[in-house]
Parts: sequence; structure tokens; C-alpha cells
Amino acid sequence: MLVLDQEPAQSLGGQAFWSLGGLFLVDTPEQRRMGVHDSLQLAWADWLGSAKFDRPEDHWPRQWARAYVEFAAGEKRAWLAAQGLRLIPVVGWAERGDGRAEGHGNSVPRFHLTWGTGPGVLEPFVRRVREHVDAGRIRLLFRRRVDGLVLEGGAVTGVRGAVLAPSDVERGRPSSREEVGEFAVRAQAVIVTSGGIGGDVDLVRRAWPARLSTPPREVVVGVPAHVDGRMLAIAQDAGASLINPDRMWHYVEGLRNWDPIWPQHGIRILPGPSSLWLDARGRRLPAPFYPGFDTLGTLRHLRGTGYDHSWFVLTQKVIEKEFALSGSEQNPDFTGKDLRLLASRLGSGAPGPVEAFKQHGADFVVADTLTELVDGMNRVGGPGDDGTALIDEQELRALIEARDRQLANPFGKDAQVSAIRAARRYRGDRIMRTAAPHAFLDPANGPLIAVRLNILTRKTLGGLETDLSGRALRPAGSRCPGSTPPAR
Repeated sequence: MLVLDQEPAQSLGGQAFWSLGGLFLVDTPEQRRMGVHDSLQLAWADWLGSAKFDRPEDHWPRQWARAYVEFAAGEKRAWLAAQGLRLIPVVGWAERGDGRAEGHGNSVPRFHLTWGTGPGVLEPFVRRVREHVDAGRIRLLFRRRVDGLVLEGGAVTGVRGAVLAPSDVERGRPSSREEVGEFAVRAQAVIVTSGGIGGDVDLVRRAWPARLSTPPREVVVGVPAHVDGRMLAIAQDAGASLINPDRMWHYVEGLRNWDPIWPQHGIRILPGPSSLWLDARGRRLPAPFYPGFDTLGTLRHLRGTGYDHSWFVLTQKVIEKEFALSGSEQNPDFTGKDLRLLASRLGSGAPGPVEAFKQHGADFVVADTLTELVDGMNRVGGPGDDGTALIDEQELRALIEARDRQLANPFGKDAQVSAIRAARRYRGDRIMRTAAPHAFLDPANGPLIAVRLNILTRKTLGGLETDLSGRALRPAGSRCPGSTPPAR
């Protein structure tokens, strides 16, 4: 087997290296130990509630989804364990849903974090590839950029492209696109690993669906520049079927990275449920658009406000308990498998990377009083189109006071406060992810914190259409001879 990669050797593994290493697993020992009762039937119902599969071209995506959920409820965990992958015992609860039993979201916690994060996910696979390289079964050729698939008699028989200049840039940073030669390779089968389009903001904007209103003018980017989707168009030019390009998953809790690695580098907050979520004008988002509940629903709502940013308002107690940052480099305890550093998460103070963003990040405002907080929010968020301040202190004070009044007894009508109390009934949230309900305007819980949130590009959900054998299909449904995208 010959593996061609346009990036240098130090980037082997691609975007997976930078991930948090979260895995979708169903009915696991980790879930059961945390008191979570899951099943294939519940997981499949949840998947259907989110995916919908409401288009003619969703035939194969539905088949892939069913096969994947069965894999996640079956041999996936045991197979990964046999490769040496280990899981954090606390299961996370991502995408808690839109409030409907039949709607979007996970009914139970299913987010299993890899001990070692993204590099921990990569390690067993890289090790096996290296073993095959040593045995002569795999050759790795870096700095080979594929520019086209070779067609002969309607079949894909190889690839052609440019040899790029050697590059010693560190992983994640943009590498040179200087061409120093050409290459062509013939093969019995061609496996296309395209990746998504999240690193090319112009492509994201062109694919942006009307159902999400207009694309944002300003974004932060959650993937390196090489995640540019070039092979999608190249495969399509060779006759492959590209489906659902308008389906994408961009996050709404992005931060401008104060210590960036790639252009427009953004980091996503993995929030607990307690922060008050406001639009750019200081208006509270309606239910169910709470932190961690419904990403695409929240994105759709925020795109209708006319602004590219929104706000979290919270306290020091919330940031200490509930803020985590996505990405291997933002979680040195999990990534480095450092138990002593991990134990510090259970103590006082925010995790080190979160505290660094609080001190250095351009999107953070920290203040002892609400007056100072609003002044900072208006400074960081900028004025409205008419030049006036977007956040009104009296309106925000009235909103927070109303929210704080709901904490006076165990009853109340604030749905977010009810959701916080419900979350704390889950042991994993109570231990690591959800602060005890408290009054935001009580100085004992301060200082107050506001975080400007940006839209962060990330996941491409559409792509090359394949059958369950991974064979690329043509638009009419026939197989493309010789071309085989992997399952994505």
C-alpha cells in the first residue's frame, strides 16, 4: 500500500491529533458504573431524531448510521481496548437536546473521552502503520499533493499531482505549497481520504445553507489550514457523487485563540449548563438554547439576530466547575495522562488552560461589579450599527436578578435552572461538570465573567456517497470502479 500525504511527516494523523478524543459508545461499563442506562434502541432513536434523513440521497447515509450505531453498541469498545485505547471513567453528556423526546439530542451521557485525547486515539493506529512500514507492506510518501484522479475506460486507475517542497513547520501550522516536481501513481484501488472543508472559510460560506440564514462575516477556525476539502471536488470531477454539501456542524462557543497555531485559530468551549446565554444585544436566548443542548438550533437562532457573536455571562464558581476547552493541546492532563494534574480539576480554581484564556483571551471580560462587566462587554463586543452600546446595564441587571430569584427554593419556572438541577442528579455532572446553583450577583460567587462567543468552523457532514463496502458511487447510484473513500 502506498499512502500519499500533502503534509510533512510530523503531521501524520491529520486533524485527529488536535481532537479531544471523544468517542460515541453505547451501553458501556463506564455508563453503567455512572448509573446510565443506555441501549441500541435508545441510541438509534436519538440518532434519527437528530439526523432526520429526510432526503432521497439519504439512503446510504441512513445505512451507514445504522451500521455505526450497531458498531458503537457492539464490538467498538472491545476492539479499541484490544488496540490499547483506554477511556476516562466519567462519561460526558454532549448535545442534551431540544427538549423533545422525539427530537434532537442525546437522551443519556454517551461522550467517552480517550485517556490521551486525540494523540491517544491516534497512537494504536500510527503504531500499526509503522509496523507495516517496517515490514515493507506500507510506504509513506509525504509532501505529495493529489491534484487529480486518473481515469481510464471510466475507472479510476491512479492519481497525479505535485511534489511539494520539504517543510519542517511544526504540526498544525501551514506548510509551504511550493511545487518542486510532479508525480503520477497507478493502483488497483484508490482510497480517497478527503477530510472536510472547515479550514477553507470561503468554501464554508459557499456551502452555507439558507435554513441557517446568512453566513457569518467573522468566524474562528477550528481546524488547520490543510482541512480544505480539495479532494471532494477532485473526486466529484472524476464522476463521484457528492451529497449533502449543505449539511455542516459549526459551533457557537468559539474563542479567538490567544496563542494560535493555524490561521484564525479558534478553540471551542465545552460548557456546562449554568452560563446565561445572551445574544449580542444582551437578550437571553430562548429555551432550549442553553449551553451544551442544541448546537445547530442555537446557530440558527443566532444567525437570525444580525450579529456574528453572542455572550456567556457567568461567575468564577461556574468557570471553575463547568468550563473545559476542546482540543488535545488545551487538556494537558488528559493528553499527557497526568493523574496529578487531572486531580487538580477537582480542587479550587479553573483548569490552567481555561485560566490562561481568562487572563489573556481577547474574548474575556472579568469584573467585580455588573457596571464594570457591561462596560467591558460593550468594549469587547463593539457598538451597534448606529454607534450606540449594544448591552444595556439596567436590562441585564433585571434579567440576572430575575434568574437569581428562582434559586430561593427548589421550585421555580426558569427552565434553565430546572435543567441545572436535573443535570446534577447525574453523578458525572455533579463531580466534574455542573456547579451548584447560586446567585450570580452575590459577590461571594464572583468575580463576574462575560465571554464573547464566536462561530467556529468545524465539521463537514456531507461528502462522497458510498455504499457499505466503502465504494464510491456515481450520481445515478452506480459504483465508480477503482475509487474507494473510507467510512467517514
